[in-house]
Amino acid sequence: MVTDQLMDGYDVVVVGGGAAGLSGALMLARARRSVVVIDGGAPRNAPATGVHGLLARDGMRPAELLERGRAEVRRYGGHVVPGEVDAVAREDNGEDTGFAVALADGRAIRARRLLVATGLVDELPDIPGLRARWGRDVVHCPYCHGWEVRDQAIGVLGGGPLAVHQALLFRQWSADVTLLSHTMAPPTGQEAEQLAARGVSVVDGEVVSLEIVEDRLVGVRLSNGTVVSRQVLAVAPRVVPRAGFLAELGLRPAEHPGGVGEHIPSDAAGRTGVPGVWVAGNVTDLAAQVGAAAAAGAAAAAQINADLVAEDTRQAVAAWRDPFSAESGARAGELAMGERRPGR
Repeated sequence: MVTDQLMDGYDVVVVGGGAAGLSGALMLARARRSVVVIDGGAPRNAPATGVHGLLARDGMRPAELLERGRAEVRRYGGHVVPGEVDAVAREDNGEDTGFAVALADGRAIRARRLLVATGLVDELPDIPGLRARWGRDVVHCPYCHGWEVRDQAIGVLGGGPLAVHQALLFRQWSADVTLLSHTMAPPTGQEAEQLAARGVSVVDGEVVSLEIVEDRLVGVRLSNGTVVSRQVLAVAPRVVPRAGFLAELGLRPAEHPGGVGEHIPSDAAGRTGVPGVWVAGNVTDLAAQVGAAAAAGAAAAAQINADLVAEDTRQAVAAWRDPFSAESGARAGELAMGERRPGR
C-alpha cells in the first residue's frame, strides 16, 4: 500500500480507512481541506469475497474498493497513512479548539476536527471453528450474503435478542431455515407461531462445534451429540466500536437500543456530544452497509467543513476588527500603495 508522509497538523484527521472514512476524506479533500486518514488496515468485511448492494460496484472485492478509495483521496491531495490511534487529547490555544492525536508507533499529529469511522468488532460465539469460517459459510447479514446462500439449508444460531427476527429474514432467501436455540429458550407464544407459519423449524440444544467436510460446512453438532445438517450458519454477533481512544475526551460507547451491542451516539449528521468530533459508519450506525456508511461519511464531512468555515470566518472577522492585526496592516499597506499610484 502506498504510504504518505504525515504533516504536523491537519484540518481534519479521519480515524478509520473503510468506506465511511475514505468517503469523508474524499469530500474534505475536494473541499480543499488538509486531511489525513489513519488506516488500521483491518476492515470488518475483509473475509467477504465481495461487497454487495452497492450500486455499480456490486461484487467488487472489499480490498479493491478500498484501494480505489485511497487513490481517489490522494488524487485531491489527501493523505492516507497506515497506523493505529492510541490516544486523543483536546488542545485549546484560546482561539480555536483542536486535538492532539497520538499513534501507537509514537508519531503525533494535530487536528482541528476529528472524524471517527473505525467501525466495529464482532464478538462471535465461542464455538470451535466458527471464526475461521466467518464471512464464508458462517454469515450474519442477509442483505450482504443472502443471495449467495439462497436455497441452501440455513441454520440460525440463537442466543441474541434478534435471533427470531434473523430467522424470519433469512426465510426470504431459503425455504429451508432452522432456528437453533443454542443458549436461549425455544421461542413461545407469538414468536413460535410466526416461525411455524413461515415453515422455520426450531431445534433445541446448545451448539458445541461445526461439522466440516472438504472445507465446507455440512452441519452443527449439539451438546447431546446430535448433528443437524446445515450448509450455512447465520450468527448475530454482539458488536462493540473500535473507539477506546475517545475515552479521554469523555466520549464512551453506549448500549444500543436494539440490545445487539454498543455504539458511539451521535445526531443524524454524525455530530457527537464532544465539540469537534464526528462519527460515521458502523461505529455509530450498527446496521449501515457499505453504501450507507460511505454516504454517512460524506454527510459528516460536509458538516465538518461547514463548522470549519464558520470558525475561519469568526477568526477573519476578529482580525478585520483588530487594528493591530497582520490583516489590518496588510490592508493599510494596500491602501497606501493605491494612493501613490499615478492618477490617484
